[in-house]
Formats: sequence, structure tokens, C-alpha cells
Amino acid sequence: MKLIPVIICGGAGSRLWPVSRELHPKPFIRLADGQSLLQKAFIRGANLPNVSEILTVTNRDLLFKTEDEYREINTTELATSFILEPFGRNTAAAIAAATLHIAKTHGDDALMLVLAADHLIADQAAFAAAVAQAIALAHEGKLVTFGIQPDAPETGFGYIEADGNKVLRFIEKPDAVTAQTYLDAGNFYWNAGMFCFSAGVMLREMQANCPDILNATAHSIAQSRLAEGQGYAQLDLDPNTFKLVPDDSIDYAVMEKSQQVAVVPCNMGWSDIGSWSALGDLTAPDKDGNRINGEVLMHNVTNCYLQGDSRLIGAVGVDNLIIIDTPDALLVADRTNTQDVKHLYSALKAQKHDAHRIHRTAHRPWGTYTVLEEGDRFKIKRIEVKPGASLSLQMHHHRSEHWIVVSGMAKIVNDTQEILLSTNQSTYIPAGHKHRLENPGLLGLVMIEVQSGEYLGEDDIVRFDDVYGRS
Repeated sequence: MKLIPVIICGGAGSRLWPVSRELHPKPFIRLADGQSLLQKAFIRGANLPNVSEILTVTNRDLLFKTEDEYREINTTELATSFILEPFGRNTAAAIAAATLHIAKTHGDDALMLVLAADHLIADQAAFAAAVAQAIALAHEGKLVTFGIQPDAPETGFGYIEADGNKVLRFIEKPDAVTAQTYLDAGNFYWNAGMFCFSAGVMLREMQANCPDILNATAHSIAQSRLAEGQGYAQLDLDPNTFKLVPDDSIDYAVMEKSQQVAVVPCNMGWSDIGSWSALGDLTAPDKDGNRINGEVLMHNVTNCYLQGDSRLIGAVGVDNLIIIDTPDALLVADRTNTQDVKHLYSALKAQKHDAHRIHRTAHRPWGTYTVLEEGDRFKIKRIEVKPGASLSLQMHHHRSEHWIVVSGMAKIVNDTQEILLSTNQSTYIPAGHKHRLENPGLLGLVMIEVQSGEYLGEDDIVRFDDVYGRS
């Protein structure tokens, strides 16, 4: 029987700002071992028996970044497929799209294992054992959820009350007193947000409990573009019809209504890494209770988590703080208030501040760019283009650009000219000129770009031709 892990890769990860951003969300955060949460989810699913492919549901803006993440660790070249959302419509829509796609390509009997891209599971053997139990229940026609044995009266999770594998009820996030009674009772579990079911059973239950979501998603898929290749499929959901899909979670839309729900209680070292305190706890403390990632100098510091990746952090005489340093934003928070970091993210988003959306180093399908400095009417970037990759043929209304090659070879279209530039050579692109940058070599191309003009926003771009399908 085919098992198809479905990785749901979305969400803002607002409580892990400033490392998590809209275009670099929580699943892409790298842990101390160098792997991202997304990569760990892929490996977790790929290591299970009878897996024929892995399907990922994500935002279309994150496709190329996701492919890069998988390319690093997909050593067996397991087939990968993608469903690309133009914007989020919550988990019910994502799972509906995945289920409709899998039922069409693999049949109603195909088993699906829905995994969150931003959770951490420490015990792979316990995870595999829990999945085996879930598969057995799914064969009986059940929609299976996973219940995590609680080890604390956590108020940030929903709970499941169970009698063996039978779900008695789903419970919203409780207060501290109620959470303690759940912990003491022994038959209440954290709702892990992972599921296992056959495609046909989920379609039947969605038709019975949320037909508006299922039918609207099916209509959107019918209007969408599907590209297929060897071991590869990409369904790009149509934005005009997808916006009509109701926004709801799979818990509210199906799991809390269906009479076919079962739970697998388990203890597998699960964490949703929901705050900087939780992420910091993955690092072993020193003798003073401090957890350190990066170059840090301390004096009389206790019970702190400090993380930086480009600058020395100095701390003196502080206790119980979270200090997270990135090139363009610094977070300082009391460890007991790390859930409130999301309010900073929301405020930045409301102000349309770039720091909620993107880092100074931004990933593109062709490579990366890093903003080195910017001021009134100028911006300086470091641009790196992968071998064989090219930017779109484009034009800017409000800015001109000066390109200087630092290393590698650049093939450039500049209006009617096509030129080759090598190290220390440059060209000037006036506003209004069509232009394209390409790396024709076998090594990476590194350039410095100096922009000048009255408006330097990333949205001042008109694309005429783009190999990545961006408009």
C-alpha cells in the first residue's frame, strides 16, 4: 500500500522573529546540526517504509527555496511533488487540495501522512511506531490524529481527550488550572496537528462535513496549471478561484465533526518550536544556565539564550533574557514573555516594514542578493548568481543600476547590446532599459549592484521573459 507523506509548509512563524520572516518562515530556520526544520520533516517522512513520493503544499513564493532545501538532503532522489498556493487558506484547503490531487494520481486507497514542516521530533523510532499504528487504523477507515503525551500543564496547545484510540473530544487551549487537571488525568493529549488517512475516506468526510471547502478547492484545481515530469509534479493553484475557498482549519472543518476519528497516543520527543524559549532549550546550557549560538562575550550573565550569526554579542549583568541578533534587526525579550514576540511581527507588518517580510539576504530561484547599505536615493547589493542561472528580462521605471563583476563571468543584455563581463569590469543600466543578467559559467557569479533613483522598492520591476514563470 502506497504511503505518501504530505508536508504542509506555511505560516509566518511570527513568534520566532527576527529570524523567521514572511519569505523565510519558521520551517527554514536552521538548527545547530545545520539542518532546517523543513529538511528534518522531509527526512522523517522519507525514512518510513513504502513511501513512493513526498508531496509538499507551500506558497508559490517559497517553491525554489524549498527545492534547494530538498536538493541538499534527498540523496535517494525520492520523487517530489508540489502544490503551490498563491496565498494561505488554512489547513483545510491545503489538505483538501493534497487529497484531491493524490486521489486522482494514486487512487482513493492511497494512504496520506500529513506532517507539519515546522515541528521537531527527536525519536524517529517512536515516530515510525506511531505511524505504523496510525496506518493500521487508517486501513479500518479512520481519520487518525496523533496525541502527544503531555509532560507539563501547557496552555499553548489544544488537547484531545481519549479512551484508548477513541477520541472523546477535542479541547481548545485551556487555562493553567485546567491544563493541570488534564495532566493529572492521564488520558488527555496535546494535539500534534499530524494526521493519517486514506484519500477516499478524507474526501468522503469532507463532502459530509465541509462540502463548501472541498467543492471550492476542486473547482480551483480544475482551473489550475499542472506541470509533470520524471518523478516530479507541480500544481500551481489558480488565485482567482482559490481566493473563494473558505478559510478554516482541518480540525474545525472535519476532525471535530467526523464520527470516524481515532487517535494514536505517543511519546516521540515532539515539539512545535513555538517560541525562542523552546528553540533555545535545544542548546545545552553552560554552568550558569546560559545557552549560546554564535560569538558571545559575557560577564555576570545567567539563564539567558543568546544567538547571533554575523556580529559579536556582548552581555553584562543580565538574567533570564532572550537576545537574537540578525544583520538588520535585534530582539531582546524576557524569557517569560517570548510568546509576545508575535506582536512585534504584527506591528512591522501593519507598518509595511521590510523586516517582517525579508532578510537583508534574500533567496531567489537564480541565487541570492544581500543589501549591503541603503540611504536616500541609493542602495548597494551583493548579488550571487548560480552557475547556468539567469534573472528575468526586466526593466525598472524609477531606478538605474551600475553592475560591477567581483568574480566569475556575466552575460548581460543591456537594451540592444549583449556583452560579456569578467572580474573588475562593469556596465551601466539606465532606467527604462530592458536588461538581463546571466551566469554562463561553471562557477558562481558575484557582483556588486549600485542602484540610484527616486524609488528603489523591489516592486519596481516589469518582467518581459522569465524562465521561472514569475509574472
